[in-house]
Amino acid sequence: MKAAAAAGSTGLAAMRAEALTIPDPPCDAVLKLSCQEGRIPIKDLNGKLDFLEKHGYTGMEPGGRDLPERVTELEKSLGGRTVKLSAICAGFEGVIISPDEAERRKAVESMKRIMTAAGALGSTGLIIVPAFNNQPQLEHKEARSMLVDLLGELGEHGTRVNSRILLEPLNRNEAYFLRLVADAAAICRDVNSPAICCMGDFWHMTWEETSDMGAFLSAGSYLHHVHIASRKTRNMPGEDDGDDYTDGFRGLKIIGYHDYISLECGTKGDPLILIPAAAALIRRQWEMA
Repeated sequence: MKAAAAAGSTGLAAMRAEALTIPDPPCDAVLKLSCQEGRIPIKDLNGKLDFLEKHGYTGMEPGGRDLPERVTELEKSLGGRTVKLSAICAGFEGVIISPDEAERRKAVESMKRIMTAAGALGSTGLIIVPAFNNQPQLEHKEARSMLVDLLGELGEHGTRVNSRILLEPLNRNEAYFLRLVADAAAICRDVNSPAICCMGDFWHMTWEETSDMGAFLSAGSYLHHVHIASRKTRNMPGEDDGDDYTDGFRGLKIIGYHDYISLECGTKGDPLILIPAAAALIRRQWEMA
């Protein structure tokens, strides 16, 4: 009996080890660097784009608040460049999971306007946070059901205008709802629309996820944008000792990630020096992953 039990135990351990084997990353993952527009201390739009191109960035992430009014300006400045628009960072009005129906409708209609502009500009999609801690709160089950229903409407609009919603999980100090990448992916699955996807943010993941790689693997094909910042102070990657993203980058390689990794952070030093330095660190760790 003891021998049989030992053999069974050995077999179970072998099965577990096999299940935990991480496959080699596929060769089709691509590193595409982006930076939020507001991080670049240059007033002129063309100057910002020139700076990004010079340092190997291929994406810029603007805010969404005035995006519909900027379509012509951005189209003109982006024409013929290697830099394109990555994601659009929020900028909508209202709260999509507010207890107040008027606030919910304001959010949905505002998001639709930004999505239309984002689609016209070839952007990755509109980043949304369903609710922050300082906003009116609903019970979690009710909030989730409400969000799935309204995302269905936004998904239909996104399909028409060639755009998408990107759900962003935050950390518990900022949001009471949606803090794990896997939860965002599960909501995307339940909505079941190609225009409803999600993203990950290394800063928030530092405090909420047990594994950067696991978070990205849990999202799989729903993942279409990534934010990055230093791990301790949310400044430029490399400004904190020990900033390490290789575990997450390996996860991105395994899922064959093709979208942008975008700087969303402050800085303790000169961004004109640190934005290029962050690019060098990210490229180096991407190769290591």
